[in-house]
Amino acid sequence: MKAKKILLMSAMLGVFGTVGAGADAAPVDKSATHFDAETKKLDPEFTKMFDYFSTQEVPSLGKLDNRTRYMSILAALLGCQGVDEFKSVLNVALDNGLKPVEAKEIVYQATAYLGIGRTKPFLTATNEVMKAKKIKLPLEPQGTTTLENRREMGTAKQIELFGEGYQDFWKRGDINYMLAANCFGDYYTRNGLSNKDRELITFCYIAAQGGCEPQLQGHTAANFKQGNDAQFLTNVITEIQPYIGYPRSLNALAVVRQVAEKNK
Repeated sequence: MKAKKILLMSAMLGVFGTVGAGADAAPVDKSATHFDAETKKLDPEFTKMFDYFSTQEVPSLGKLDNRTRYMSILAALLGCQGVDEFKSVLNVALDNGLKPVEAKEIVYQATAYLGIGRTKPFLTATNEVMKAKKIKLPLEPQGTTTLENRREMGTAKQIELFGEGYQDFWKRGDINYMLAANCFGDYYTRNGLSNKDRELITFCYIAAQGGCEPQLQGHTAANFKQGNDAQFLTNVITEIQPYIGYPRSLNALAVVRQVAEKNK
């Protein structure tokens, strides 16, 4: 039953993966939709309006390639807790270039920023989608650290991303140690996604959940260091706006502008 439901959601969004105006994106397809026939029948005005906005207008403004757009949207949906929409988008993303290992890493890393209480339903949803697509699970291991060296490797990753000021960051308290060992040692050191990818999805997690603007500033600066510049992050915010709303989008945009101005 779950597999049939997942395939139905894929049919609902069937051409969602063809929209976008980035260098690697296909032309906009006007038949793309987020809604099933019943919802369109009951709410014709709203569904037509939202479909046009989210699948035609926004991608033409955001100008991201498909892979980047899907990664950003999936991470944002984790951040704002949109598990039903996450499942639908993931279904199509896996048919349009996103690798299973990349999808899993997006969910795994989110746990450091959202907590297992909020990410566990997404892990279940991801497994349901992948099983319905006959993707062999579990996937190949991606970890690169051990219990003995995870803190050391996590500190090295923090220095790589944020600078030498993080050399002794882990000594400042339990949470600081946990950030080095767990967040960066357990997650950021994994294979499957690059530093650039991981900073992008972290930006989306934080922007989408709202109320974490100080952390968003730090990860905006880290994105800049990885080559995800202010214009790129502005395009990302444009792409995820239909999923997270205007208040959080405007807050994220303000942070990007502040950090960009500070870095001049």
